[in-house]
Amino acid sequence: MRKFAHKNKKEAEKMIGKTKISLLVTAALFSSGQVIAEKGSIALDELVVTGTRSETALRELAGNTGKVSEEEIDLINADHIEESLARVSGVHIQRGNGAESLVALRSPVLTGPGAAGAFLFMEDGIPLRAAGFANNNGLAEAHYEWAGGMEVIRGPGSALYGSNAVHGLINVLSRAPSLELERELDFTFGSDDLYKVKGTVSDTVGAHGYRVSFSGTDFGGWRDEESYGQQKITARHDYFAPNGDSFQTVFSAFNLNQETAGFIESSDKKAYEDSSLMKTNNDPDAYRDWWSVRLSTRWDHVMDNGNTLSITPYLRNNRMEFRQHYLPSRAIEENEHTSLGTQIAYYMDLNGGHEVIVGTDLEYTDGSLQQTQERASYAFFGKNRQQGIHYDYDVEAVTIAPYIHAEWVLAEKWRATTGLRFEHVEYDYDNNVAAGTGEADGSACFAAPSECLYLRPADREDTFNDWSPKLGLVYLLNENHSVFANYARGHRAPQTTDLYRLQNQQLVGDLDSEKADSLEIGMRGNAGIVDYEVAAFYMKKKNFFFRDPDGLNVSNGRTKHRGIEASISLPLGEQFDVAANYTYAKHTYDFDNASSGTASGNEVDTAPRHIANVRLGWNFNTNSRAELEWAHMGDYFLDPANEYEYDGHDLVNLRVETQLSKSLTLHGQVKNILDEEYADRADFAFGSYRFFPGQSTSYQVGASYSF
Repeated sequence: MRKFAHKNKKEAEKMIGKTKISLLVTAALFSSGQVIAEKGSIALDELVVTGTRSETALRELAGNTGKVSEEEIDLINADHIEESLARVSGVHIQRGNGAESLVALRSPVLTGPGAAGAFLFMEDGIPLRAAGFANNNGLAEAHYEWAGGMEVIRGPGSALYGSNAVHGLINVLSRAPSLELERELDFTFGSDDLYKVKGTVSDTVGAHGYRVSFSGTDFGGWRDEESYGQQKITARHDYFAPNGDSFQTVFSAFNLNQETAGFIESSDKKAYEDSSLMKTNNDPDAYRDWWSVRLSTRWDHVMDNGNTLSITPYLRNNRMEFRQHYLPSRAIEENEHTSLGTQIAYYMDLNGGHEVIVGTDLEYTDGSLQQTQERASYAFFGKNRQQGIHYDYDVEAVTIAPYIHAEWVLAEKWRATTGLRFEHVEYDYDNNVAAGTGEADGSACFAAPSECLYLRPADREDTFNDWSPKLGLVYLLNENHSVFANYARGHRAPQTTDLYRLQNQQLVGDLDSEKADSLEIGMRGNAGIVDYEVAAFYMKKKNFFFRDPDGLNVSNGRTKHRGIEASISLPLGEQFDVAANYTYAKHTYDFDNASSGTASGNEVDTAPRHIANVRLGWNFNTNSRAELEWAHMGDYFLDPANEYEYDGHDLVNLRVETQLSKSLTLHGQVKNILDEEYADRADFAFGSYRFFPGQSTSYQVGASYSF
């Protein structure tokens, strides 16, 4: 039920002594966020879980962690996770069509092969996809519509997280069971045939707490022949055994069927200002069908010595089929993988307030990919694209990653974090297409084999070993302010698509793990009525793998990243409040590559220097709130040579929620109030500007009924 967090906390405090399960639920509720009037607050006593896989006070955290609370999630009622994560500085998510997206965390918006491998997407601390099988759109699988909160670590994660946490990680937390029976149904209707329904039922009975939540979206679309239907369900069960052991089991399922509208291509850099053009769809046959299931159980056992052993086995399976509408071949890709893994951690509380975590992550994955071109063979930008199968392979992957993470009390006001992770990744690749049957292996090409685009490696095995150190310091200035400094290394073994979906100009086996070394300093605190956090970072990355404007893969790149992130919130009298987050960042190439026009010092494409989000809130009645949001996107270059540019945009949105009775809440929103003409995403490729157009002014109204 939609309610203020402080109300939940008071109810929880009254019931602490009733059952052991109440303690667990109370902790989850407490960590879910602040009251709505404190949106954006980073109060130093707030708890976060992602940094250490257990609850930790933000004031003692050596690093920059952002959070979106449960109450904010309910108010936003997002159509896309981008709308929620826009409240976190350092985060930039560009929407494609439907559920598609591209992510930036202290980085440019990364595209092409390997892009998703730069970020770790998780639900309750478990990656949504296997490390070598990431997908740019992977956040769509998370049940953010019913999340209990979202936490973002910007920059490389701690030693507890390995592959893919190069630029940062996003952890979507499942919503905890309620203390008393809770049932809710919510219906939303919007412009362009948008229909959403979601519901939840939850209760705690004795030592058992449960919650089952579902959500469904059907969108008719505002562009020609676009639409999508999406369904999600999450079931969570919490149990406290008589011996003090606790169990948290989560099952999640996701399904998407999307008719995709692709890029608008034009020679005009401001084609997105032509509303009639932006509604067209140049690839009406594009689609994306995608489903996934996940199951995990976390078992925490308190030892006789007071330490805790935690074991979390999990299973995941997902399949995806889609047309690559963003590439000239318009090939169809079919990929899937099944994983079985476990996270093992031993938590030790030492004398003097020190804490040590020793653990190992183990995972086995069996995956496959097939890419097939339906259209007739043709030449484009000097490369031949052959009709038929480009790639068809299976990969078995094994990951073994032991680590140690420690929190030290150096003195009364000094805290230190140390960590070290070793990650061993093995790939066993099997090519399923015989030589001499297509362009991909340089044979049977309709023109000179040297001009073929695709390269299909023979069967092979690859192994990668990587170390990730971390060192952080926190100084508690007083009860209200703390400063921190942090060094961390992020890494990822190459994605399977990096290694085995090669192009003809590449060399087989010529890839190494991507690595990023990051330094940051920051300060967070409360100055009177003002909550604030500010951090500055500097990062260098090597073995950067990307795709140039001609669609060709470039490996062994190097980049630099530096910037400042800030967030602030404060009340304005008794009813009003304001919260803002701002990011200034400069992302540049640190190498030269003549073929792509890359020069050291050039800005990486799709890397706006300025991003801001400001919210003015008005609690105009008890359990009623209106929020006016301004989202600013600065200009950015569209190509490595910095010859083409997008001018940026500003959007204004309004959200309102009012509780009419104990059972009924009404909510509504207007997006893009000023009817800004803009592009959700812009780039320059294959000699043309390309845009995913932004939607014009749209409306939504809905009602939530609790019973």
